[in-house]
Amino acid sequence: MNFIKKLAAVALVASSLIISGCGEGQIASVDVSKVMTEAPRVKKLMEEAQTKITAEQQKFEQENSGKELSDEEAFKAQMDFQRKLESINQAYAAQIKSRMDVVIEEISREKNIDVVINNSSEQKILFKGGIDVTQDVINKMQ
Repeated sequence: MNFIKKLAAVALVASSLIISGCGEGQIASVDVSKVMTEAPRVKKLMEEAQTKITAEQQKFEQENSGKELSDEEAFKAQMDFQRKLESINQAYAAQIKSRMDVVIEEISREKNIDVVINNSSEQKILFKGGIDVTQDVINKMQ
């Protein structure tokens, strides 16, 4: 599966270079996993999400402690709780992704970059060449 993703990414990069004029396009890479662990804004949003999740857990425990629930009621309560947690996670993930997309777009315009790919250390796609803009993204996500 990872091989297919890498192959598709390479094909995308190659086709974009052909379309933009052989060898004239600027390629950059960003290590999204590093941005996720080091960017101050991402850390802040993740802390906010964790705070909301903790509050929801406490609320769930308070509402359901000492209650005698049937299996069906307990299952329904648990599913509602899981949906709330998923909703919180999705909302914060969307915020992080949106901000990261804006920052990468800004950097692309500033540095005249045509293609930016995710080149995380766990799943390398670009091995040689290109511009690593990971630190630039981290710096802009203050």
